[in-house]
Amino acid sequence: MAKYKLGDIAPIQQGSVPESESYWLLNLDMVESNTGHIYERLYVPFDKIGTSTIAFDTNNVLYSKLRPYLNKVVIPDCPGYATSEMLPLKPNKNYITREYLTYFLRSPKFVAYINEKTSGAKMPRANSSDLKSVEIECPTLENQRHITSEFDRIISIVRLRQQQLQKLDELVKARFIELFGTIHDNRFGFGVVTLQDVSAPIKDGTHQTPTYTTDVENGYKFLSSKDVTTGKVDWSHLKYIPEELHRELYARISPRRGDILLAKNGTTGIAAIVDRDEVFDIYVSLALIRPHGVDPTYLWAAINAAETKQQFDASLKGIGVPNLHLGEIKKARIILPPMELQEQFATFVEQTDKSKVAVQKALDEAQLLFDSLMQKYFG
Repeated sequence: MAKYKLGDIAPIQQGSVPESESYWLLNLDMVESNTGHIYERLYVPFDKIGTSTIAFDTNNVLYSKLRPYLNKVVIPDCPGYATSEMLPLKPNKNYITREYLTYFLRSPKFVAYINEKTSGAKMPRANSSDLKSVEIECPTLENQRHITSEFDRIISIVRLRQQQLQKLDELVKARFIELFGTIHDNRFGFGVVTLQDVSAPIKDGTHQTPTYTTDVENGYKFLSSKDVTTGKVDWSHLKYIPEELHRELYARISPRRGDILLAKNGTTGIAAIVDRDEVFDIYVSLALIRPHGVDPTYLWAAINAAETKQQFDASLKGIGVPNLHLGEIKKARIILPPMELQEQFATFVEQTDKSKVAVQKALDEAQLLFDSLMQKYFG
């Protein structure tokens, strides 16, 4: 298999943009990491393009040199302009296809390599000379097309499964509105209560930065707001604290199954139910809400409802990292429907979760296959 330096077969070269009334202007925040999916297309007149831009066309592959660990690589489908933080690579069609180059640039091995070469602490950037000098193995063009078609097929499955999960989440939200309405209209005339009315005293975790331990076997799980950002507790990437500290923290606040953990620092206003019997402790970035006289699943959904999030957002304190105070959490208002309706909703969520488990399993299998192909073709 032929091996080349990237700069020899895909030099940095801007594209050609034909005259038009408006032009596509691509910024990094419009690009999804790992997939290159474009969230938003912005079209502007020429005088709004600015000077810190590069021109590209459909012969280019756009590679983000800023924070390369974010892995933002784009195959443009039409000409335009992009921030100069993106490098316009122009693959030589006699040696390498745009698609094969793109998957190479997204491969974990390349991302790790280029990330080690970055400079700058706050705004790390890849050096174009390091990019040009990296070696890439190129099979025949026919084999390149076969390889990229394999990746494309798996990505289409991954996207389908992700869409299915999103639709199931939307189904739960729609069912909530259907059964309970909103505080603003309260079309069913339900009672309105505060969170402190339907929970045991609401507390947050330790305000001291703990000393962590690498002794997972003898340590105790320690959760923070980063572990609930999806609305579910993520038990897979936890930190651990030593037993002595655990005993001290657990004497003050002892989470249990059915409790609700609410993110109050950083990514605020997202709640997750403790869905298993685990012994763990929590950081100050989490508030613990123990349902009292209300179904836990209903309360979880009510806290995550858009109108509750609006209440939280209106009361955020602090400059920089958002901070939601316990007092504001306690005062948040929700609808309180009859327990029969709450339990009906909880049963619906349980059935939906079973569907999500099956879809997630299929998604994980597709992602595992994608990762194995990356390893097979790019090391």
